Formats: sequence, structure tokens, C-alpha cells
Amino acid sequence: MSEKPGADEADKIRPQTRIEKQVEHRDRIKRTLVACFMGILVGGLSFYLSGTPDPATGLQENAIIGILLLAAGVVFQKYVFMFIGVDYMELSTKDWFYQSFMTFALWFMTWTIFLTTTVLL
Repeated sequence: MSEKPGADEADKIRPQTRIEKQVEHRDRIKRTLVACFMGILVGGLSFYLSGTPDPATGLQENAIIGILLLAAGVVFQKYVFMFIGVDYMELSTKDWFYQSFMTFALWFMTWTIFLTTTVLL
């Protein structure tokens, strides 16, 4: 009760110090690395768990498993953030969209590369 009303607004207006900017930058790098590694991991799992690709078409029998693994990888990032100490409650919708897109992009590239190499061999 002793706090002045609007004290939180004053903290938001106050410019960040160099150390605060560095800490925020490190957190963003951690979040990006989590999304990238999760996409690569889930892309590899999608390839190996979806079945053998058909040599003629390059498609796998259970491709839906790959898409479900992608969704699970995006959701699992929340728990990875808790483990590495990133405040996931601070993330906005835009931040989660970024996390999802980065995971999707690397999942797609990894899975496509694995499918392409098996068709070419």
C-alpha cells in the first residue's frame, strides 16, 4: 500500500541500462536456439518415425506423425524454457509466433533434406 500508483509505468518508461539490454539479448538468443534445435530434432524424428519413403514418390506412409511431432515440439518449448530459466510468461503472442515459425522452418528443412537424400540414393 505504500507504493505510489503508477510505479510500474515509470519502470516501463525508464530507459534500459546496458546490462539489462545484454540480459534481454541473451534471453532472445536462448529462445532462438531452443526453437532451432527443437525444429531440427523434430524434423529428424518426423523422418524416422513416419516410415520408409516410397522411392517413386518420396512420400512416407504416416506423414501425419511428422505434423503432430511439429505441434508437440512447439508446445514442449515451454517446458524447455522453464528448465533453462527463461521467463516464458513474459512472451507475447508475437514471440510465440516467432518461436513456432522458427521451429516450423527448421523442421521443414530437416525433414525435406532427409526425404531428398533417401530418394536420390
